[in-house]
Amino acid sequence: MTVRRSAAALAASAVLCVGAAPAALADTAPPASPSAPPVIPSGLYGKSDPTYDGVWRQSFALLAQHTVGVKPAPQAVDWLVGQSCANGAFASFRADTAAACDDKTMYDTNAAAAAVQALKALGGQDAAVAKTVGWLKSVQNEDGGWAYVPGSPSEANSTALVISALAVAGEKPAEVRSKAGKSAYEGLFPFQLGCAAEPAADRGAFAYQPVDGKLLANPDATAAATLAGLGRGAAVPRSATDTPAAPLVCPAAAAQGAAGYLAEALKKDGHLTALTPGADQPTADTGNTADAVIALAAAGHEQSAAGALEWLKSNSAAWAKDSPAALGTLILAAHATGTDPKSFGGADLVAQLNATGPAPMGADTGATKVDSGKDGDSGGDNLWWIIGAGAAAGMGIGILLSGRRKKNQL
Repeated sequence: MTVRRSAAALAASAVLCVGAAPAALADTAPPASPSAPPVIPSGLYGKSDPTYDGVWRQSFALLAQHTVGVKPAPQAVDWLVGQSCANGAFASFRADTAAACDDKTMYDTNAAAAAVQALKALGGQDAAVAKTVGWLKSVQNEDGGWAYVPGSPSEANSTALVISALAVAGEKPAEVRSKAGKSAYEGLFPFQLGCAAEPAADRGAFAYQPVDGKLLANPDATAAATLAGLGRGAAVPRSATDTPAAPLVCPAAAAQGAAGYLAEALKKDGHLTALTPGADQPTADTGNTADAVIALAAAGHEQSAAGALEWLKSNSAAWAKDSPAALGTLILAAHATGTDPKSFGGADLVAQLNATGPAPMGADTGATKVDSGKDGDSGGDNLWWIIGAGAAAGMGIGILLSGRRKKNQL
């Protein structure tokens, strides 16, 4: 859930098969003038071009600040609220918010889902949250899922992100149904590789989207689906329990099976890897590793995430430098594991995040608060749907849109 835009461009062109202009989804489109720096709006965190991740990175910056007791600058919150369209929808970024959204606006369910989580956490934005939740419900596909671009085929990442946002907003995803009567969870579970999947190590994982009826285990889709299955958003309180994650045992609760896959995937190198476009060998995937840490902590398996957390402390600095989305994600990983984000591998993530945008109004001046117990809402005990033998099998693609959102800093 942090932003590798090139992956999104490939996913959009190879999988979504919609009529949207490719430039609207790519992250490598050249600026109008090579010498003209991007115009950074007042109130927005980060100095990079916000065209494809403005709402996403602002949402994660504000959400992360909230978890450590930092009160954001009013203009930062106003900027995010102002990005909403009149119908509650969000685009990735609107340069001119005075112009009304219309049929040419490239709506972004991922941006909307992230904004819901941030605005709900900050409080005082109930009307804005309700309107965006209503819009998300209105663009649910008949199969119960969601796509990054409304009207496109459902995929696991967007479906999981929306489910998390609905849960954070107080909705019951099992009761959010499409016009065809399919629930949000019914839109997600077909993407899970079940008890017949080969290799066996992939069982419990989620794919981004099927191609030719096949699924391929995707760690980022799996991390997002784990949070959705637990009814949680990205701001995860530290669990009161900590047990090792286990591989999928059939039948099993889907979220725990997904967590088991993540734990096994982390064992090989201590972090996740990805094959980026044009590369012939996989490289370390810092963003997805952070997502996996959050997901495992949410599922009550902090010790299964411990090695990856230590790897992040030593290897995430260059990835996170000056990036609100990346710094916010690392802060959320620290929050989920009871780690001090002000001393994360020698770095003060909170100070670095605050420096990327307008100065916050204030902060908790004492030690960073660590929540050592579960909160009272839909937590790790609230595991949904049971996967039986043969519920999902096969292989599929591994490019996912959450990469588009979260890793523009790469």
